[in-house]
Amino acid sequence: MKTTLAKLAYTRSGDKGDGSNVGVVAYTPAGYEFLREFLTPARVKAHFRDICLGQVQRFEAPNLLALNFILHDSLGGGGSESLKTDAQGKTHGLGMLLMELEVPDQLLDTHVSLR
Repeated sequence: MKTTLAKLAYTRSGDKGDGSNVGVVAYTPAGYEFLREFLTPARVKAHFRDICLGQVQRFEAPNLLALNFILHDSLGGGGSESLKTDAQGKTHGLGMLLMELEVPDQLLDTHVSLR
């Protein structure tokens, strides 16, 4: 089934100098395993292709069911150096939640939504 990342996880985002970080936290262990396979740095880079000019790094935190991504060169200099409306990356988490993905039906059947 085609859906958005928001059905499987929530996010937190912010700035790291000239890059932003986006933490993706799965609602379930099964969702985390799926996202660990699906959310590669290449897929995240493609999703943010218009704003992320540098590389994308991924860090895993399985004890938290989380993946953390650093989007290098995505803030136009960061903080007060940037002319971007979100020079601190606060909206990049929401942008990540809009990513579309093909999810097995049984994964959505076991999803526990907080919405």
